[in-house]
Amino acid sequence: MKAEYDRKHAVILGVSFDTPADNKKFAEKFNFNFPLICDTDRTIGTAYGANVDPQKGAQRVGVVIAPDGKIKEWHARVDARAWPAEVVGRL
Repeated sequence: MKAEYDRKHAVILGVSFDTPADNKKFAEKFNFNFPLICDTDRTIGTAYGANVDPQKGAQRVGVVIAPDGKIKEWHARVDARAWPAEVVGRL
């Protein structure tokens, strides 16, 4: 998957409300080959609509950001495992 994104000059970034230690364990467990950003103060999650209920974890949203920084796609709920493969064809 990473190679397909590289060919399109695109990147996958994950954002989580968890700590760096928790994110490291999670990324290792699921063999992530992309960066997982720690958003413990929920600034990024709030800006992108993933912090719907502060008492819960992040809502899994999908965002495609164009090279000019504008949001090209925003999806309220995505399957975090399937979405990267679904969106790469539209890049």
